Amino acid sequence: MSLKAWRDIATPHKDVLGGTFKQSEFAADITQVATGTAPEEYQDAEKFFSRTYITEGMRLLLISVAQRLAGQGGDPVIQLQTAFGGGKTHTMLAVYHLASRKITTDKLHGVPPVLDEAGVSELPSARVAVIDGINMAPSQQSVKKEGQKVSTLWGELAWQLLGDEGLAMVKDSHEQGTSPGKQVLVELLEKAAPCVILVDELLAYIRQFELGKSYPAGTYDSNFSFIQALTEAMKAVPNAILLASLPESELEVGGTMGQQTLTALEKYFGRVESVWKPVGAEEAFEIVRRRLFENAGDRAEVEGICRQFSDFYRQHAQKFPTETQSNEYFERLCSSYPIHPEVFDRLYEDWSTLDKFQRTRGVLQYMAIVIHQLWVSGNRDALIMPGSLPLEDSSVRDKSIHYLPQGWQPVIEREIDGPRSAALDLDSHVALFGGVQAARRAARTIFLGSAASSSVQAARGIKQERILLGTVQPGQSLGVFEDVLKRLRDRLHYLYSEQDRFWFDTKPNLRREMESRKQNISERDALIPLLKERTTQRMGRQHHFSGIHVFTQSGDVPDEYGSGPRLVVLPTDAAYSRTEANQAYKVAEEILRKRGEQPRQKQNRLIFLAADFDVVSRLKDQGRTFLAWKSIVEDIDNGTLNQDLVHLRQAKQSREAAESSLSQLIRETYKWLMAPVEEFVRGKPTLEWEVVQISTTTPNLVETIENKLREEEWLIYEWSPIFLRNILKQWYFKDGVTEVSALKVWQDSCHYLYLPRLVNDEVFKNAMHQGVASEDFFGYASGKEGDTYLGFAFGQGSIGGLDSEALIIEREAAKAYRDKLAAEAAQRAREQDERSGDQPAPASIGEGAPSTTGSSGPTVPMGGGLAGGSSDQAEVANAIKKHFYGNVDLDPLKAKMDFATLVDEIVEQFTLRSGVEVKISVEIEATSADGFDEALQRTIKENCNVLKFSSSEFEGE
Repeated sequence: MSLKAWRDIATPHKDVLGGTFKQSEFAADITQVATGTAPEEYQDAEKFFSRTYITEGMRLLLISVAQRLAGQGGDPVIQLQTAFGGGKTHTMLAVYHLASRKITTDKLHGVPPVLDEAGVSELPSARVAVIDGINMAPSQQSVKKEGQKVSTLWGELAWQLLGDEGLAMVKDSHEQGTSPGKQVLVELLEKAAPCVILVDELLAYIRQFELGKSYPAGTYDSNFSFIQALTEAMKAVPNAILLASLPESELEVGGTMGQQTLTALEKYFGRVESVWKPVGAEEAFEIVRRRLFENAGDRAEVEGICRQFSDFYRQHAQKFPTETQSNEYFERLCSSYPIHPEVFDRLYEDWSTLDKFQRTRGVLQYMAIVIHQLWVSGNRDALIMPGSLPLEDSSVRDKSIHYLPQGWQPVIEREIDGPRSAALDLDSHVALFGGVQAARRAARTIFLGSAASSSVQAARGIKQERILLGTVQPGQSLGVFEDVLKRLRDRLHYLYSEQDRFWFDTKPNLRREMESRKQNISERDALIPLLKERTTQRMGRQHHFSGIHVFTQSGDVPDEYGSGPRLVVLPTDAAYSRTEANQAYKVAEEILRKRGEQPRQKQNRLIFLAADFDVVSRLKDQGRTFLAWKSIVEDIDNGTLNQDLVHLRQAKQSREAAESSLSQLIRETYKWLMAPVEEFVRGKPTLEWEVVQISTTTPNLVETIENKLREEEWLIYEWSPIFLRNILKQWYFKDGVTEVSALKVWQDSCHYLYLPRLVNDEVFKNAMHQGVASEDFFGYASGKEGDTYLGFAFGQGSIGGLDSEALIIEREAAKAYRDKLAAEAAQRAREQDERSGDQPAPASIGEGAPSTTGSSGPTVPMGGGLAGGSSDQAEVANAIKKHFYGNVDLDPLKAKMDFATLVDEIVEQFTLRSGVEVKISVEIEATSADGFDEALQRTIKENCNVLKFSSSEFEGE
């Protein structure tokens, strides 16, 4: 079901639509009705009841009035005591029209069911006397049509009930200003019965009397005596009833005399009255809706809209108040449609606490203006919500601030709503916000929920969940409004926030102070050091990088091979942009080519991270914001800046929020990864830059960078030997060259940008090891003496260390050398066989002994018989020779290379056979004629312990 606008379903009354209503018309005047001068909607009984919602309290009162007039019981005296604007005058009008009607009761909307419940089949017409304390004065007389002059309450009552006859009954008391006795009043009421006496604003009349002073209307005491006598007389006449209104709010009571008078009146009315409070909170919905809307819409359509709101609130239960999850809230939505219940809650719960705000009457006046302006402006909201209030309209704005202390107009105009407001500016510049008027709707909701609050409240403002309730409609993103709240908090000068509560105040917050301090922050001395520190913190652990250099000059970036590449984070003034001139290239090339004044050698060990040109300005601004808030907190703490605890809390929260935003903004800013490469153009290397954007949402920045480098193959973590072979063929094995230093190839890959960029030398060594294990790539030698390769490996075996002696041998050359060694070994075996028939003695290690591990020719079996010998002899030899022991002396200067050869040529022959156990012991003996110093002895002992020597000691002579 589509979310139709409220204006497409509900229809306001014509006076609301046309804006022709008068605010005074909402204030019912019972005297005008009694004299026939009231507006038609109050004067005409039929129209009055058509727009009146009979609340539970009004229903019970009308039942009592009907029963009383019909002589079937009911209360003789009813005191109406409610807060200012609580509907007591409107209730009196309902009683007036019911008692003095000129049409049958079946034409009065809502009345027949009341009479049925009262058990009254025919309600007699009654005389009605209206005593309005505001229209009477103790020192003045009112002149009636026949020339009669009336000055007292009892004279006025008698005249309205029975005219000249009634006035004659109280003539003596009236002329002397003394109260008539109870019996006189009983006789008066019996003659006038059935009758209704409506007394409104009695307190406003009696509090004008000064104690001990006599007026034409009597004295203070005589008027109280009359009230006492009247209330007692009412009990004696079964079909007479008195309704009197007394105020509840201090605003209506007025001063010490007023309070004293109210206390006395409550005492007298309390003896016989039936207190009634007419309007319940939920009933106010229907009162306002019926008065303002001619048609609230088809029930099915209304329920469809409200169901979408209810389902939306339940779908996002954690974001909205708990009450919205119940089915009762769905019923509230329906009963208040097209006005959102949150509007009523804020007006009745918060604004009704203001002295000038009249509950139902005030809500009617306010909402009539709001609805008219929304209708004129073409508002398309699904419900009239707090966020819908058109505060940019002068009439709505004036009515809103009418009830508030001075100082709210500039707050609304500058920040909340209007052509120059900060909220409108935010909506205008951020498309995501402007599409749903997020900033203005949120600001309006905060205003409605907080402007009426008091600065002495323990918890000021409105919670975020209620702000969302007053702004978001089904189908809209909650995240947009959550985001806009953060933006408003960081930008507005009159908006305060604490935890999840927001409120506006007429006193500016510390934001102006913060803005002033921002302008004085030095970029070189304060801002850049801060950004460097926080960017370094954001990098975290280095992983495979040898170092991460943030905002570092070229001379301070090491030129080393390192255990990994180096990540250089360029400063903010070297930002990258796809459209603007790239300062990033210039600064990065300077670091790439030079280390200070010297040329850089290991250029292929550098990767660069650059800031986004379009975000840098925001980053710098956020950095200044944080520094400003930080200085404000420090100054408040040390007493330099005199502020209260509320502002201190605000400053600390703003500092923490700014710090969090700064960290996130650093992540969003540094997102361009730059890798230098060289392409050969006309035979000359030309520098090019490969640039890619990294994710700004992943938690670990360095890990994200490494993953992107691996994905783009800008950094090699695993290298196949075929790629190494191709590099060798392309750059090294040319013009008859068949061997190259392995260390040189690795170091060249660190130097030259046209070679692959390896993570570390382990990747290079792994590729060599895999290549040597096959005959498809290249050979290896740990060194070379003359034409003899030392530690030669091809097709099997493993490489030794990556030192200056190690060689990589071109595949065909390695194969030829292997075949040559195999042929020489076979030749020696034949010659020795011819001489003695014994097994050839092994060559000493380090003398170019031929390898038997990679040969495709004949293999000399270790511990086996001679090639071509008897198989029986071999079996006997194998059966007898079950243990091998060898001892060899190594040159200490070549021990590392010789030991690797020993492992390849001897040890691996055993370890490759199943069922063979091999034990190796190393014996070291060192002698010094001068003796060993203490430092050397300590070092040797510590190292022996680490290497788990079974025994080690120094001896004397």
